[in-house]
Amino acid sequence: MSLLEHVDAATNLARNNEVQLLVFKIDTAEESPYYAINVFKTREVVEAKRHHLTQIPGAHPLLEGTIVLRELQIPILNLPQWLGIAMEDDRKKASNLLICDFNGIIIGIRIMFAYRVIKKNWNEMHSPDSYRLGDDGLVINDTRLDDGSLCLILDYEKLLADVIPQAMVNVENATKALQNISIPEKLKNGVVLIAEDSKTAQRHLRQIFEHAHIGYQIFNNGKDLIEFISKHPNPSSIPAIITDIEMPEMSGFTVIQQLKAKAETKAIPIIVNSSMTGENNKREAASLGADGFIDKTKSENILALIVEKMGESGAKLLPR
Repeated sequence: MSLLEHVDAATNLARNNEVQLLVFKIDTAEESPYYAINVFKTREVVEAKRHHLTQIPGAHPLLEGTIVLRELQIPILNLPQWLGIAMEDDRKKASNLLICDFNGIIIGIRIMFAYRVIKKNWNEMHSPDSYRLGDDGLVINDTRLDDGSLCLILDYEKLLADVIPQAMVNVENATKALQNISIPEKLKNGVVLIAEDSKTAQRHLRQIFEHAHIGYQIFNNGKDLIEFISKHPNPSSIPAIITDIEMPEMSGFTVIQQLKAKAETKAIPIIVNSSMTGENNKREAASLGADGFIDKTKSENILALIVEKMGESGAKLLPR
């Protein structure tokens, strides 16, 4: 597929509330579960035995070391071990490395083999409450394969936060970013609505808003947020909305489409907070009416961006 076709594919999926998933296994046993990751977060799958692993003294136990691939030094994370599954040496030799891109952070995760690519509508992705119990949940949502097999989507942001915390959000910087900024009264007194399914990202945003003493309400998916706004007595009082792109039930792109299509909500600034940071996703978000886009690893700047976009939104409403 050419680069242009790849961009078109991502755009068409987004507009149809769909997602394309790479399904893989971390064990050869027939009864072992299937796992999946968004195709557009992946780069390639390589055979582990063809790449020399350089260990890093004192590294996190899940950080196996690094490989060099196309002149890039790439950290390799032991996904089976994160899931509590031991992989014997002979299986390691037969395993593969799935090279992924999270916000420009390139990592490799050890898997057994890639199974196939599937396309799903986000309303076919489910997030049972049991996945949200406690802070140690590793599964974020699930879906079914054509044969009825359960396929689990993991909280890869939690994996990154566990193993490479320095690559994630610096919450303390969020308050510093606001020191020289005048906070609008509407933001001081209002409640920012957030659609985000990752518990890790939810925790970061919660800390950012609480440090800044700004009200917020988090929804586990876009559908819940849309339903809340549909019953809201005064949507124009909402200072801003933050949405992820990848969410069960309803994607962030569909959230933007629906809110920008209605007179009572189209003026609310919408900020996309996503790990899907490719230029095509940014263009698609903007074309649908999103007011801003921020990488999840740079979420400490999100309040400053909201203030900026609220100012632009207010200026648009002033009489000429």
